[in-house]
Amino acid sequence: MGLPSLIDIHTHFMPERLLAKVWAYFDAAGPLVGRPWPITYRLAEERRLDVLRGFGVRAFTSMLYPHKPGMARWLNDWSAGFAARTPDCLHTATFFAEPGAVEDVRRALDQGARVFKCHVQVGGFDPNDPLLDGVWGLLAEAGVPVVTHCGSGPAPGAFTGPEPIAALLARHPRLPLVVAHLGMPEYEEFLSLAERHDRVMLDTTMAFTAFAEEDAPFPRGALPRLGGLGDRVLLGTDFPNIPYPYAEALHALERTGLGTPWLRAVCHDNAARLFGL
Repeated sequence: MGLPSLIDIHTHFMPERLLAKVWAYFDAAGPLVGRPWPITYRLAEERRLDVLRGFGVRAFTSMLYPHKPGMARWLNDWSAGFAARTPDCLHTATFFAEPGAVEDVRRALDQGARVFKCHVQVGGFDPNDPLLDGVWGLLAEAGVPVVTHCGSGPAPGAFTGPEPIAALLARHPRLPLVVAHLGMPEYEEFLSLAERHDRVMLDTTMAFTAFAEEDAPFPRGALPRLGGLGDRVLLGTDFPNIPYPYAEALHALERTGLGTPWLRAVCHDNAARLFGL
């Protein structure tokens, strides 16, 4: 496509002990996974960085997320250190629905966070929890995007699906929210939200791959709608926690038939504009 590089906004780097627990969860096909899920890039941190850069990725994230109260601040401190020693990582932060959430997010913004991760499924919290209202307001005001796992794949959570996000956007319509995994499996409902809210974006993480299509195929009739949102779709992969080679994510996007201009925008140009790269 003549691109100078890729920009992948959905990659995972986190403290080694926590990552080992995440991998163990995948190895055991835990309840939120529900099927065998071999980790393709089970490598030491420096090797993972080398491999990702070797794919031509110029900028990436350190998506990390708490599964209980009291984790977000120390995760954010770790991520700030990781970004400081890894200049091509977009400084990433997170939060949990707890009394100190607003302070945690303000502190992370002061540290230089450029993107946040919110995992509604793993966190098991309602994005409309009053404890988070100040968080969403801060992020909307700062214009900092929030990559949010809010779809019900691979297994539904208590607060996943489009309805809670629709309610959130009704209160914070200027929130730059990135729907992870194209909202899998509620693709069309999240496309509708993006069509109604011009600051809602979607990332492509795992979408269209053979692995995802087995359980949650993207409706082919909705491809023109996805093509129409080409300026608000961003490349995401879930590296290193993917059960197939990295290139499969790229081939899967090519197989949509949405064309080279769409692919260029998704794989590089949209994220470059969003993050000023």
